[in-house]
Amino acid sequence: MSMALRTAAAALLLLCAVGAGWAQDGGRQALQTNEADIGGLRPAGSLATADIAAVFSYVLNALPERVNVLPTENYYYVRFVRDGVRYVGNIRLAAADRDQGKVNFSYSEEPTDWNSEPEERHEAFGSDKGVSVEKLSPLEYRVSRAGKSVTFALNDLSKVKPPAGLLAADEKFLGPVFDESGIRFFLVFNTRLKIFHFVLDETEPVADAFFPSKITTQIEIGKRTGFAFYVAGSRKILIGASERQSRLNTYLDGPFDQLPENFIAGDELRDAEIAAEPGVKGHIDRLGNFDNGEGRFLIHPYMLYRELADLAVFQRCVTSPRIKPGDRPLCFVIDDEEAQRKHPRPRALTRR
Repeated sequence: MSMALRTAAAALLLLCAVGAGWAQDGGRQALQTNEADIGGLRPAGSLATADIAAVFSYVLNALPERVNVLPTENYYYVRFVRDGVRYVGNIRLAAADRDQGKVNFSYSEEPTDWNSEPEERHEAFGSDKGVSVEKLSPLEYRVSRAGKSVTFALNDLSKVKPPAGLLAADEKFLGPVFDESGIRFFLVFNTRLKIFHFVLDETEPVADAFFPSKITTQIEIGKRTGFAFYVAGSRKILIGASERQSRLNTYLDGPFDQLPENFIAGDELRDAEIAAEPGVKGHIDRLGNFDNGEGRFLIHPYMLYRELADLAVFQRCVTSPRIKPGDRPLCFVIDDEEAQRKHPRPRALTRR
């Protein structure tokens, strides 16, 4: 899956922040209609969709003077239609280069089951390409090009912390995650077992409703997102996201691509990643970016499931007499190599 482009679910002509598919009008949610969708398939004006600079200007000019960037890896997602084709993309003010005057822009045709790998275009725009990025405050940047300026207000979650008692004694809170699905998580690292968890943040109302699986009431599924959680005491640990949504690179592919890069304290994230995989020592920066430019350290402990029945392996692991109580957190981690198997098993069942 591309690290540069995080695509959207099917939608038309809305240039918006995450979760804004339902526009607000006087406090009421705006109704969406098929009539309006079809009417938007042939917007007025022409656009050279193969020209990334032209598309960037189109997107920037279409935005209001100020927007809110909600995902914690600072992607502002957009979508539009040209010549009957849906396009999806993002403007990103990455922590790695925004203070060097760079803004990243990516887009492609929207992936579908029948067009699953469309060509992706990506460019880092700066002063050499006529784009200025001005830092107004630690989490506020103004991007300007050819007379149009847009202020991007990044999501300030600096005061978000797990409630007392949510973390175990051997767990460390690395930072808050706001996923493009609209769901918030706590990124947690188990210092003893050297594993990561995405724990649901329920300190505010969750933008989803849940139903118990047929496997066990300990596993709950989000009705909107399809995110699967294991209810472990007072918290919900993410154990699954839809394989199809991941394959199509939608908003519902899970929070692996929304780490809390604005809120990482010092080298805590890098230290945790090295502890989890010592071989990356000397090859990643403090945010987990590889020094060869080939992406970022992958934190993806949850399963990509095809059917809800696939999630039964988590319950079998938790209830297995082979698993010591202190090792049960390993039941909620699917290793990268294991994830490629048809029926992946949690780490607790695969280690010798």
